Amino acid sequence: MKKFSCWTLFASFCLAVPLSFVAGAVQAQNYPNKPVRLVVPWPAGGGTDTSARMFAQPLSERLGQPIVIENKPGAGGNIGSAVVAQEKPDGYTLLQGSAAPHGINPHLYKNLGFEPIKDFTFIAHSYSVPSFLVVPANSPFKTAQELVDYGKANPGKLNFGSSGIGTGHHLYSIMFMNAAGFEAVHIPYKGGSPMETALVAGQIDFSLDPPTCLPFIQAGKMRVLGVASKVRNAALPDVPTLDEQGIPNVYSSTYFGLLGPANMPKDVVDRLNKEMNAIIQSDDMRARLTKMGAEPGKGTSEEFRAFAEAELKRFEVLVKNSGADKIE
Repeated sequence: MKKFSCWTLFASFCLAVPLSFVAGAVQAQNYPNKPVRLVVPWPAGGGTDTSARMFAQPLSERLGQPIVIENKPGAGGNIGSAVVAQEKPDGYTLLQGSAAPHGINPHLYKNLGFEPIKDFTFIAHSYSVPSFLVVPANSPFKTAQELVDYGKANPGKLNFGSSGIGTGHHLYSIMFMNAAGFEAVHIPYKGGSPMETALVAGQIDFSLDPPTCLPFIQAGKMRVLGVASKVRNAALPDVPTLDEQGIPNVYSSTYFGLLGPANMPKDVVDRLNKEMNAIIQSDDMRARLTKMGAEPGKGTSEEFRAFAEAELKRFEVLVKNSGADKIE
């Protein structure tokens, strides 16, 4: 048997390492050379799915390859996210990420099936959406303060709706009530659409609803009393923030972005981040985001990851304040 000295093995290792880096660089330069799969961990036709497709088309054009949408809904976004976490980090399987599986769910579920930050590459922050304080069109309340004053004077007589325990509707409504100093009865529904239908019908008194409520507001079926953000929303510029109405620090921003499995090649991540930011900053996309009440994202992959880490901590406090972390 031929014997190898330690020096021979060391020399072989030194040659192999640079070659591996060269191979990785070549792969990144050729990316993508086949269709890219984009997993959406929510049902087809919903708001998250629609926005994923809105970005997929221009991204496909800029990459020169088809982007194939694959819906894998379930467990509040956990199922589809877990699938992507296990995939090869070569840039050919991506995820439509959001605050639910990476910010809220880690504080609600005992077993996610993934680590919300560590198991993913945070590629680009697409956009964020605030919530609007909405009431039925025939509600007696014309301002946020009128609603608050009634709630304080009549404990337990108001109710608010959500798309389920621990969802953004629930957490942000609790945040609003804590800031304003009153309590109301929580009525959870199985999804945002049933909740909005109930609010339009006057079965619930108010909710902190994302921009899916805009068509109802514009059609005169809901009345908006305020926006839960630091600045007014471009889709409804005449609606004051809750800050402006004396109810401070009620900020309900929920983020969405492009993710992939952990340890993706840096060149691939940089390419995707560059293309996504170019799309976000385009006049067409900014107009579409403004129309849907969204705030355009921005920044590097590293900045997006740091932002997601901060949001994970922020949602921990919101979930605890809501009591949702005590739900089995």
